[in-house]
Amino acid sequence: EVQLVESGGGLVQPGGSLRLSCAASGFTFSSSAMTWVRQAPGKTLEWVSTVNSGGSRYYADSVKGRFTISRDNAKNTVYLQMNSLKPEDTAMYYCAADRGQTGGYYINVAGKIRRFGYWGQGTQVTVSS
Repeated sequence: EVQLVESGGGLVQPGGSLRLSCAASGFTFSSSAMTWVRQAPGKTLEWVSTVNSGGSRYYADSVKGRFTISRDNAKNTVYLQMNSLKPEDTAMYYCAADRGQTGGYYINVAGKIRRFGYWGQGTQVTVSS
């Protein structure tokens, strides 16, 4: 019943932009912190950005100033606007919610370990010339 569906990934040249979307259903979106994480091949999950239920936004140092997270509670959707993309941004990007009684993954969000139980299937972002 719970679903998170990412979209908007693709191939872009260095310096370009993409906007990712994550459509949520099956849980109370408005009370959930929403997070974007990414994973490059052979590497561990890397936290990218979080927006909490009150609208506060947090970013990893590697994307600060380039990425912007936002949410639209009326549409149950969270977005990630990515500008000035670099090759090192190449990864599978996942949307996650801090819901679920068990399971999921533990992510370091701005120094605090949080469990995110609901995850989407991801959307691939490739930055290459």
